[in-house]
Amino acid sequence: MPQVEIIVGGRSFEVACQPGEEPFLKSAAELLDVEASTLSEQIGRMPEARMLLMAGLLLADKTAGLEDRLREAEAKVAQLEAQLAATPKTVEVPVEVPVEVRIEVPVIPAEVRQLFIDVADEAEALSNAVRQLVPGQAKKITA
Repeated sequence: MPQVEIIVGGRSFEVACQPGEEPFLKSAAELLDVEASTLSEQIGRMPEARMLLMAGLLLADKTAGLEDRLREAEAKVAQLEAQLAATPKTVEVPVEVPVEVRIEVPVIPAEVRQLFIDVADEAEALSNAVRQLVPGQAKKITA
């Protein structure tokens, strides 16, 4: 049976454990050491048995709180799983098929149409002006 040296509250202890359990024992001893060190800082030096008892009680209190939170979380998970089981697995989505297909052709606004007419009139006026300046040189543009 392996022997593991642990330190709790600044004191060294030799503890036996099953083969392969050494890491778990060291981890548990570290938790106990944190509590014992905190007690030693707050209270000062105390008998070994009292220090271990108090540190163990503090850990037990933390463990009880965690167990309560675990039970609450498990209850919430069970509730959510029940809600999930009660919901339908498929959802029907109504699809509306159009009776007629409409194609909309964009309509050019009247202001834009008028702008095109004005530009065309101005281009024609420029063409006429060029023709008058250079007779015989400019060919008549037909649309």
